[in-house]
Amino acid sequence: MAAALLLLLQLVSLASAAHHYGGTVTYSYKGRNPDGSFRVDFRNRATYDGCRSSQNHRCSTGNCGLVTNQQRGTIDRSTNAPQSNRQWCETETVQQRKVPTDKPFQLRASSCCWIRTRNGVSGWRFQTQVDLGSRSDTGKPNRSPDIAILPFLRVPQNCPRTYKLMSFDADGDTVRCRYGNIRNIECSGCNQPSGFVLDQGSCSLRYNDATVNPSVFGFELVVEDFPQRPISLSYTDGTQSYKAPLIPMRHKRALNHVHHTRTSAITTRQNTPLSKLPLQFSFLVDPPAPSCVDGLYLPKFVHPTPENGQHINAEVNKEVEIRVRAKASHATLHDIIISGPLNITKHRSTHGDFVIRWTPGPDDMGDHYPICFAVESVNDPASTLPPQTTIYYGYHYHVTQSPEPGIYQSEMRCVLVNIGKRLIESHVTCHESSMTVEVNRSSLPGLHEDHLRLNDPSNTACDLHTNSNSTHIVAIVPLNACGTQIEEDEENLVFKNEITTVDNVHDLITRNHLLEVQFYCQYPKRGNVTQGFTAHRRNVVVWDKGFGKFTYEFEFYPDIRYRQMIDPGLYPLEYDVKNRIYMQIEAKSTVNNTQLFVESCSAAPYDTPNYWPTYSIIENGCNLDQTVQVHPRANPRQFRFSMEAFQFIGLHDQVYISCSVLMCEAGSSGTRCSQGCINSRLAGHHHHHRKREAITQSARHFISQGPLRLKRSAESTGSPATPLNLNLVFIVGCLLAAVGMISAVALYKVRASKVKYQPLPSIEN
Repeated sequence: MAAALLLLLQLVSLASAAHHYGGTVTYSYKGRNPDGSFRVDFRNRATYDGCRSSQNHRCSTGNCGLVTNQQRGTIDRSTNAPQSNRQWCETETVQQRKVPTDKPFQLRASSCCWIRTRNGVSGWRFQTQVDLGSRSDTGKPNRSPDIAILPFLRVPQNCPRTYKLMSFDADGDTVRCRYGNIRNIECSGCNQPSGFVLDQGSCSLRYNDATVNPSVFGFELVVEDFPQRPISLSYTDGTQSYKAPLIPMRHKRALNHVHHTRTSAITTRQNTPLSKLPLQFSFLVDPPAPSCVDGLYLPKFVHPTPENGQHINAEVNKEVEIRVRAKASHATLHDIIISGPLNITKHRSTHGDFVIRWTPGPDDMGDHYPICFAVESVNDPASTLPPQTTIYYGYHYHVTQSPEPGIYQSEMRCVLVNIGKRLIESHVTCHESSMTVEVNRSSLPGLHEDHLRLNDPSNTACDLHTNSNSTHIVAIVPLNACGTQIEEDEENLVFKNEITTVDNVHDLITRNHLLEVQFYCQYPKRGNVTQGFTAHRRNVVVWDKGFGKFTYEFEFYPDIRYRQMIDPGLYPLEYDVKNRIYMQIEAKSTVNNTQLFVESCSAAPYDTPNYWPTYSIIENGCNLDQTVQVHPRANPRQFRFSMEAFQFIGLHDQVYISCSVLMCEAGSSGTRCSQGCINSRLAGHHHHHRKREAITQSARHFISQGPLRLKRSAESTGSPATPLNLNLVFIVGCLLAAVGMISAVALYKVRASKVKYQPLPSIEN
């Protein structure tokens, strides 16, 4: 009975173990330990149908040393797999090994089983070969190739595609990618997938054609590196070995005939690699797509997505940010899948971009890390190509009706992140309503704050002279000023700004482009805060030539009497649909005989300068929203208006209103204030451009207020009930910025885990 139970448990174990998708192994030599031993770090990536499984590598030949430290974490996961529980999860285990000798050794890992494959792969086999002998050309141990690929690739049957596997070698060696050919060591059955062509020299995999099948092709590859010219490896015990370049098979016989005496010892070893690494992954052939043209169903990468193979320079303890943007006109972008180093993260911004982030640590100095990614889309059955469309993409397929729901994967791109030394000494501190950045002057040779500026230096608080001292450039940046931009993803609010080199701090362009330092603070949206960013916007203080110092106040009022503004502590303000919202903008100036003009107001769910689209309320001085009413004002420097709260279908919890305003000399003809409403179709005929030196009108300034919130139906008392799952919210607007962000050379980030949102302070001169 006990034996039967044991057999049953073993069978269950084997059945549940059929969950392997693939994996890779790389290593990095980290130097000598004080006792003379060698430190080698191994990065083992493994992909299964869950995140709990991992590989167990054991020493097969040589002295592999001992594991002194180990760290494991999840890289990425997806629920778009075709089998089992329809998910895959890639994890990475980083092992530090203390190896007593520099002689070659091998690590192996094996188990049962792959997920169901169509080319007969059952158990999985990994072999990793390491040689720590000192190279005669570099004087250091060999560095393994940096290899990477997405663990799960998919392609429509009718769409031939080429995949360039990441294979970079820091020693400049020749890298070869081949199918495993040693049964039960490099591969299980060693059955090569049909319908594919592998170019070993370029490590490129070409998919041509295969039948549709929910089972995957299991790829069992081996990556090897060979020197460009003959070299020797020297060991601490006084021995040596020799490594020769990889010579194509068709040249071997001729070479051996000419050099059979002098090079016989080398030519017998010419196919022995410096290192040997496993690279395994799963490949799914999906049903035909209605079109193989990138950008229709299959996502197409667009700017600012980095090119395949691009090198990205990074610094220790500074976050690397990779922005990925794609489009698919006949499908909906669903997710991005990634593969990269431990602690890498992915997010989707409010603008639809995917953002990959990773922060190198001190131990990563001098290393190179590949990051691979692809975007997946889900087709929209309502969006189809014209009926009876015939598509030619090497093969003939006819599409005469709406496609079945499908998942489409973009091309795979891989970039290489090179970790270098820290170039700029800086420190960023995140506060509840501001962020402080301190840059060591010694790391900015020849640069002075006269030629450095923030995104928008128009206010005194944004002037780098204000807080800098003899040793540091210091900027205390309010979260709602100095051109600070706000981005949002599903988890965080990110406030960004940058210090950049300019010829003159008041210029909009520069040809003295020496430095760009982007810094930002990240605040979690989740926690005790359930309604998003709830800071009431305080007064905006500006200085303008001819108008001196003046303050813009943008406030909400409970009714048309405009007697007492709503307490800022009550934000976010809540409204029912069609409730009237009363607003007042007022400019308080020390200069008499001035008047305020509100040129435009818009609405959006985020208080971010570059959010799009927005809902226009007032444009060119004209009321666009039909419910807008302008109310009598107490003086010329006031603007009072109201509008009805309206419905916007979305998933937003807060909304903002922003306006473009300016000051004019009262009674002066030809100013923007005197022109009033300008029809956009006639704006080119009636809008007069005036020189600022005339001192009859100020520059335009942008102010915002919020957030507001639409009451849910369960909370509403004055509007009809609405299904809760619609999550209807009132939409409000964002700041429009004149200066955009420039891509950064260095990124600075401090995470704040527990931040309370409070009213932002006013900017004072």
